Amino acid sequence: THWKHGGIVGVFGYSGGVIGRYCDQPEMFPGVAHFHTIRVNQPAGKFYNTEWLRNLCDLWEFRGSGITNMHGSTGDIVFLGTVTEQLEEIFFELTHKHGQDLGGSGSNLRTPSDCIGEARCEYACYDTQALCHFLANEYQDELHRPAFPYKFKFKFDGCPNCCVASIARSDMSFIGTWRDDIRIDQDAVAAYVGGEYPPNAGAHKDGNWGAFDIQKEVIDLCPTGCMKYEGGQLEINDKE
Repeated sequence: THWKHGGIVGVFGYSGGVIGRYCDQPEMFPGVAHFHTIRVNQPAGKFYNTEWLRNLCDLWEFRGSGITNMHGSTGDIVFLGTVTEQLEEIFFELTHKHGQDLGGSGSNLRTPSDCIGEARCEYACYDTQALCHFLANEYQDELHRPAFPYKFKFKFDGCPNCCVASIARSDMSFIGTWRDDIRIDQDAVAAYVGGEYPPNAGAHKDGNWGAFDIQKEVIDLCPTGCMKYEGGQLEINDKE
């Protein structure tokens, strides 16, 4: 293509995180003679507040093109398009003002990415954020100083719903599953069937849906037919 792509530029001490891009006809297109891309390491679980996002956008509007990508396959926030002279300035502001690191790029470990996990999701079977944070710190050198023949990605799914698509989008998938047999609180099941708890977390509370029918709305809809409800007791075939 017309874009020269390689690790020609970077910031002091880092070989990853900045992707060098140059136009092959700078005299014709001086505005995009340099168009370097910077990866910003996203927080575990991708939790932001508006002030933090606004600060990043203001920084990029001032020192770059203002074009961003939230998020690529790697998981990072991606800043698209700046010139070589701005790289150290951007890196200083990211690290010293916003407490934010560069992500991984090139032939190295890419920035680990995880789902929201136990922070917000009832399906998470392990603490995805803790593992993502731990391994990101454990492999800092591999993120910022490429030493591999090719890129390598970790991704962390808290359950088999795979909200970060770890199988499709990483080299090493971490997927939470049940460690033991499913435990059933029969009193809670009875309360749910009896209407003490609103079905579907209250999403249908304003509709005239009639009485909740556990057989019709839960048991019969199970793809593997692993459950049965008899005599007021819920049973689950764990192997299914």
